[in-house]
Amino acid sequence: MTSPVRTRTTVGIVGAGPAGLMLAHLLALAGIDSVAVDLRSRREIEETHRAGILEQDSVRLLVDTGVSDRVLRDGYEHEGIELAFGGAGHRIDFRGLVGASAQLYPQTDVFIDLADARERDGGDVRFGVTDVAVHDLTGPQPGITFTDADGVAQEVRCDYLVGADGSRSLCRRMVPEDSRRQFFREYPFAWFGILVEAPPSAPELVYNHSERGFALLSQRTDTLQRMYFQCDPATDVADWSDDRIWEELGARVGANGYTLREGPITSKSVLPFRSFVQEPMRHGNLLLAGDAAHTVPPTGAKGLNLALADVRVLAEELERAIRKDDASTLDDYTTRALGRVWKAQHFSYWMTTMLHALPDATPFDVRRQLGELALVTGSEAGSTYLAEAYTGWPATTARSTR
Repeated sequence: MTSPVRTRTTVGIVGAGPAGLMLAHLLALAGIDSVAVDLRSRREIEETHRAGILEQDSVRLLVDTGVSDRVLRDGYEHEGIELAFGGAGHRIDFRGLVGASAQLYPQTDVFIDLADARERDGGDVRFGVTDVAVHDLTGPQPGITFTDADGVAQEVRCDYLVGADGSRSLCRRMVPEDSRRQFFREYPFAWFGILVEAPPSAPELVYNHSERGFALLSQRTDTLQRMYFQCDPATDVADWSDDRIWEELGARVGANGYTLREGPITSKSVLPFRSFVQEPMRHGNLLLAGDAAHTVPPTGAKGLNLALADVRVLAEELERAIRKDDASTLDDYTTRALGRVWKAQHFSYWMTTMLHALPDATPFDVRRQLGELALVTGSEAGSTYLAEAYTGWPATTARSTR
């Protein structure tokens, strides 16, 4: 049996999506070497369409660390959103309320910018690997074994190992049950998402509450739009013709005074809803980041932003541990990261339950939702909370809830 090709590095990263690549980039800026691996090819990741609403701090992270300023050139700044209910739209003015905005910039483009930056800077990123396994998580030199894209067996040994390998994380599963706590909620609905070749139906995102269920009008570019409507998690996209989709979306948003600009539908998918957190986010010399540690419903636009916030903190804590040669300082990572994670879990849950049609809802429940929406949009304090949470809490305010 041929011995694997061995590589020694400081930080091994399983997962080369936005979280893993941003971490590798931040570590490189601090003079810390890393190797990142991913089961997917670069092309496969680039062709997976994901929405992207970036908080202000996420935009700053991309620009100020030298990843790219394309987010400013090609992204779309949104200074508010609309909550539509009761027959009309109600604008939440982010800029006026909290002096902030959000940036519409697809996750695919965030990935491309990061992958280009790692290639530009000579980073060691290995896409399209197979047979990934992690080893010796509590030992002084944890490892990653895999077969690379050319079929060659590889072994990476490192001082610290990071699991940034998404919601089906291999690394997360390697933490023993008696060393972790898991918190989980599955929602009784999903989103039916479409990509549409059409001009925008509205200048900003519209979060639509209706008797038929939730709908979201989102934008992508001047000619490509993303739209969603609430559906059963067991929905089969094959059962939905384009005409049926337009009829359903039109009925939901039309009840609140919006008119859709239709066009060819180029993609259809069903997105289930889950909330999940695993604590702690460290086990020995393994650290978890992004969806490997937590997932949120998409209603609050927090998933990608949480992942970027995680690795910003993790890069700081890893640098401190490496400089001091003291791994015990990494306990602060869990404490700092979870403060933001649980605030985002609350915000995402709140937006989700306020806007969606809930199974077995009574007339009282529906009217209570409308009352809550009226309270949020009719109160400066309520609107300010939504604006602050949506555009992102400054990193310096994060505190643990534990």
